[in-house]
Amino acid sequence: MPIRGEDNDTSVMKVDVGIILDMETDVAKVMHTCILLAIEDYHDAASRNATRIVPHLRDSEQDDVEAASATIYLLKDVQVQAIFGPQMSTQTDFVIDLGNRAKVPIISPATSPLLSVKENPYFIRGALPSTSQTKAIAAIVKNYNWREVVVIYEDSPDGTGIVPHLTDALQEINTLVSYRSVISPSADDDQILKELNNLNTKQTRVFVVHLQPFLASRLFLKAKEAGMMSSGYVWIITDVLTSLLDLLDPSVIESSMQGVIGIKPYVPRSNELNNFTKRWRKRFRQEYPDMDQVELNIFGLWAYDSITSLAEAVAKVGNTAIPKFKKAVTRKNLTDLDALGTSELGYLLIDSMQNITLKTGLSGDFRIANGELQPSPYQIVNMIGTGQRSIGFWTEKDGISYKLKMNGKTAKTNNNQLGTIIWPGQSTIIPKGWDISTTGKKLSVGVPVNGGLEQFTKVERGSNTEIATGLSIDFFQEVIKLLPYAVPYEFIPFVIQDKPSSPDYDHLIFEKYDAVVGDVTNLASQSKYENFTLPFTESGISAVVPVKYNDRTWIFLKPLKSELWITTGAFFVFIGFVVWVLEHRVNKEFRGPKRKQVGMIFWFSFSTLVFAHRERVASNLTRFVLIVWFFVVLVLTSSYTASLSSMLTVQQLQPSNDLIQIGDYVGYREGSFVKYVLKRLNFDSSKLRSYSTLEEYNDALSRGSKNGGVAVIYDELSNLRLFLNKYCRKYMMVGQTFKTTGFGFALPKGSPLVPDISSVVMKMMKQGEITKNKIQKYSENETDCPQNDGTTDSLTVDSFKGLFLIAGVSAGSALLIFFLIFLYQNRGILATDDSIGQKLSAIAKAFDEEKHKSNSVNEENQTATVLFAASEVSPIILPDVPSQSLEIRISDGLGASPADEGSSTTEPATPDHETNA
Repeated sequence: MPIRGEDNDTSVMKVDVGIILDMETDVAKVMHTCILLAIEDYHDAASRNATRIVPHLRDSEQDDVEAASATIYLLKDVQVQAIFGPQMSTQTDFVIDLGNRAKVPIISPATSPLLSVKENPYFIRGALPSTSQTKAIAAIVKNYNWREVVVIYEDSPDGTGIVPHLTDALQEINTLVSYRSVISPSADDDQILKELNNLNTKQTRVFVVHLQPFLASRLFLKAKEAGMMSSGYVWIITDVLTSLLDLLDPSVIESSMQGVIGIKPYVPRSNELNNFTKRWRKRFRQEYPDMDQVELNIFGLWAYDSITSLAEAVAKVGNTAIPKFKKAVTRKNLTDLDALGTSELGYLLIDSMQNITLKTGLSGDFRIANGELQPSPYQIVNMIGTGQRSIGFWTEKDGISYKLKMNGKTAKTNNNQLGTIIWPGQSTIIPKGWDISTTGKKLSVGVPVNGGLEQFTKVERGSNTEIATGLSIDFFQEVIKLLPYAVPYEFIPFVIQDKPSSPDYDHLIFEKYDAVVGDVTNLASQSKYENFTLPFTESGISAVVPVKYNDRTWIFLKPLKSELWITTGAFFVFIGFVVWVLEHRVNKEFRGPKRKQVGMIFWFSFSTLVFAHRERVASNLTRFVLIVWFFVVLVLTSSYTASLSSMLTVQQLQPSNDLIQIGDYVGYREGSFVKYVLKRLNFDSSKLRSYSTLEEYNDALSRGSKNGGVAVIYDELSNLRLFLNKYCRKYMMVGQTFKTTGFGFALPKGSPLVPDISSVVMKMMKQGEITKNKIQKYSENETDCPQNDGTTDSLTVDSFKGLFLIAGVSAGSALLIFFLIFLYQNRGILATDDSIGQKLSAIAKAFDEEKHKSNSVNEENQTATVLFAASEVSPIILPDVPSQSLEIRISDGLGASPADEGSSTTEPATPDHETNA
């Protein structure tokens, strides 16, 4: 087949390139046209004496043997230096081995991940492997929180290769591949419909389809017939179909694929691509005039870029003489394989092509690294009408985005959301991803009979049926009502004949029931057969003991810790001393014999505790100290009173940490795993006793360990809360709480209900009141019981550290100010030439003296003179003043008389107050 630009001049060096395609397929014809254009473009751009590429096309006829035969012919007879193709993975697998043997590069668009580039040094993958899209599919599934997926794939190497990689990608986002549906390429319509009906009976409604276009079109036609293209279903198709949708009949897309989501490599629009597309259409009509128009696809663009990369590698060889094959050693009876030589140019070409990047690739960023085409952004599309609408993109670096900004070679996402999707059934509501099977079967919910406290689960026989009641049942019904979809269910009681002591117990249950509701705790040993929702009760194991009163003879000392008692007493003495210092010189009440003064220090400070002091103070500094101290005393007394009141009302409990030593009997709930927990805590098995009801708990604790009962009962917190609500005045919870997961709803392994129910449980638990009301409903509490832990901590110094700091600073500051003023007033003593001892003795003597003794006479005379002078100037002010008025006014001016303090003495007032310090 002539190629434009090919020079027939024998002096021009030529490189023979083999092309092996299944020419019966439309994809092969698209790639063939692109290859011809790529070679022509190379020749047009190259200089006249450049190396020429001569293509040699062979049709593999969709047969592996024909592909192998074509390869042997090209290598043995034509001695090509490189081969493009084949396109099928099974054909490529054998051709790669021949290429390795002949040292000829094999550039194949096969997408199967089973073809290893690392293990085949002369293999270059000219297309993205099917595994490169698995993370993009997983990102879509994660974006909509679908927990289970069904994979539908073709029973061929091209189909099966993606499954393990897709499963791993989904497991990374905690999504389960619940079923794998294998469709044979030779399956008829009845077989496809039968498989779809089987899928429709399952709960999962998210399907990932990895099929070739012809088989996929038949699948979707039958899915429409089975009613599986309606609202609630999700269909995701891989790039092997999305990239070749133009090969499908438009009527199939319009009638049976509406709402389908597709993944395909993103091809950026460019002027070069637009111009090439026009040239390609014209050339395609020339090559295949009898065919209906076929659109250019990504496989054609990859073929163009692959041949362009090969041409660049050939150009690097230059005008160097291109040797032919090195012949094999001649032997008798050589087969075609034995007669293959080895290329002396192949290693140069493969070395150049293994790491190459096209600056202007038609398919986008065409970059081969270590022989593998590197992934580019994937485009996510939605099938609408007869076409597809872009709803977003995915990149390895940035994940999902609505738009891409192409800045050179870097794609940056604008956001992390997809556009609006029209789902199957013309619905805009995001499907939940699963549903109750279309067989109409209700969710069978097992309820254990005699499996725990009847407050949680109780089965009563009605007129015709058995009725399940209890806290767990009510809570489960509330959860089902709050689910965003309807879940029909029925309670099925089952008798626990053998307690859950073996791993097979849960396995037997979940062979019959879709869920189990009751006081069921999530244990590690059960996780093999079941999944648990989030717990709807408190988690943990604790203990209850009877209430008893301890000796309260010295309880009045307990509100304050010993260090707080000592600190408080020290501050009383300190404040009394400060007040005495400030008042000693100016207040008669703080003078007298030493014993009286020492007693006054203690009396005055401690009397402030109950505000019983009667002594009036004269100094402003004293008033400042007392204002702060009164506040401290008020806080101390209030806190003491509150703490003492609490201790007098809180019942003191017997300890639980000495049960093992004293050999008391310990109780637990019959059939509960608590028994095994107690054994792990080294409780003696012979000292363990089991009980079934709250009434039995009460009876056993009331009788005590020595009278056939128990000293303590261990159980899960949820059960103990019910017990304490009913018997709160007799028992209280004590000791350490051992962590457990709490009560939840148990469902079979992988059930899609688990995340949705857990979400509803979390919302209900945040409200709080629902659980509280349910517990009160079944606790039958006789009174409104106060909740406490049976202990009240004594107050410590740390609780009043700030108050004591303020009181100490204020008192110390007042004392410092007083001494500074006092020393300033007696600075004459300090200025003398006496010894330090004499100065200190003089200062002490001055401090011990009353301040008014040295100048009281002058002050009285001055005061009298002022008063009489005022009388002469203004006789109206003092008309007819009695003779004793002068004495009273002088007394009022110099100090408070005893009469002012409420005493009845007739002695004249003593002028003991002066100007305050």
